[in-house]
Amino acid sequence: MKNVEGYNFSFKKYLKSSFIKVILFSIFFLFNNNIFSQSETRNQKSASSNLSLEIETIVNDPFFDKTIIAIDIFDLTDSTSLYQKNNQLLLRPASNMKLLTSASALLNLGEHYTFKTDLYHTGVIEDTIMYGDLFIVGGFDPMLMTTDIDSMISIIKSLGIKKISGGVYADISKKDSIYWGRGWMWDDNPDPGAPYLSSLNVNGNAIEVFANTAEIDSPLIIKINPETKFVKVANNSITVDSDESEEILITRDWLNNKNIILISGSAGKDQSHEYSSKINLMYPERYFLELCKEKLAQSGITFYKPVDVKNLEQNSVYLTSIYHSIDTVLSFVNKDSDNLSAEMLIYAMAYKDSGAPAVADDGLAAVKRLIDSIGFNSNDYSIADGSGVSHYNLLNAELILATLKYMYYDHKSLFNLFYNSLAVAGVDGTLKNRMKNTSALNNVHAKTGTLNGVSNLSGYVTAKNGHLLAFSILIQNYVDQSSRARNFQNKICELLVEFE
Repeated sequence: MKNVEGYNFSFKKYLKSSFIKVILFSIFFLFNNNIFSQSETRNQKSASSNLSLEIETIVNDPFFDKTIIAIDIFDLTDSTSLYQKNNQLLLRPASNMKLLTSASALLNLGEHYTFKTDLYHTGVIEDTIMYGDLFIVGGFDPMLMTTDIDSMISIIKSLGIKKISGGVYADISKKDSIYWGRGWMWDDNPDPGAPYLSSLNVNGNAIEVFANTAEIDSPLIIKINPETKFVKVANNSITVDSDESEEILITRDWLNNKNIILISGSAGKDQSHEYSSKINLMYPERYFLELCKEKLAQSGITFYKPVDVKNLEQNSVYLTSIYHSIDTVLSFVNKDSDNLSAEMLIYAMAYKDSGAPAVADDGLAAVKRLIDSIGFNSNDYSIADGSGVSHYNLLNAELILATLKYMYYDHKSLFNLFYNSLAVAGVDGTLKNRMKNTSALNNVHAKTGTLNGVSNLSGYVTAKNGHLLAFSILIQNYVDQSSRARNFQNKICELLVEFE
């Protein structure tokens, strides 16, 4: 019995000792872990503080005595704000507007959406003759090129058709007749960045013009791409001795609403470089039709009625479609900052939500719903178009950053598509020639935004510590100093890459 009691006593003593050791170890662990956590927090605050000081050095440049800069930077990995300055100030987003348009389109149309241009015919096809009309129904595709018309005609030819007894028509009824965005400037004509809008587009609704010198006292040699009779050329240029040359001007008779290319000025015979310009064109659906007419003739398919705009007739027979996926369009929107593509996203959303004819306001309503979903009040901002061409647009760095955060946190399944649509520093798109010889090369994924007196950059960067950061840098109200504004943005991006 004594042995048992002794055993119990020793065991209880052992348990008591072990319990004390566990408590002491736990206290020691928690204490040290707390110290480590506090140390880590202090390091993070120190890094953030250093970043703020380095950014302040940049924004204290005399350039910003007369020019506005707004910045918002956020660590997505740590869910921590790193820097803010004027982030609630309403400014013109320029093409940073495309970030909201792209996000809205992904959420509204879906990642598998395709832009579709449909071909129909009336009547019957017998032997080599289509007894009826050919219809091309526009579906807001901004990516259609002359090569797509070639593909379309190849399909028609594969059916053995050599003659169309009726006409060739464009159905553009899915969109309203408004050809520009609200607040677009009249003197942006004939820049291709102000494209005329239609539900049936081709070649960005623009044409390329090339001019080369000829013999002295002869006009310059003019070529257009694509070659078409849709435009006329008034060539008032001349080739002269090199020391007598003046500026060559290539434009369009936009003041008279005509698709006539005007070339004037003089060029020295010994000048080796080619003059070139890209010009927007009015009536894009008729541009498409004329190219279609010319391509049909080249393929040996005849028809005798004039091409025209006309709604699809009932009981028409489906032939085929030309497709372009939304991811292709988004890359063109965000990497190349294509305004036509951005506006077609707006109209595609409008058509999906409200049917034909699609009006811009119905598409912009989807953008406003996005703003409300993020947790902001869309009435606090001005949304005039999808591309950012309009000076009526007013956003702030806070909202743009919130959009970047929203796509990362709340829509993980769409984030990669959104992220990969952005231009990459030193690699492609509008960032191809920026940050090339810096640590930001092939790292920064962002959207540029440029108007007169406006330079913006918003997107993502992976920091040295492996964290993904989101940022928005808006600079505006300067005169003829876009390169300086871009350099400030580049420097801040380089700081973000080195952040740890």
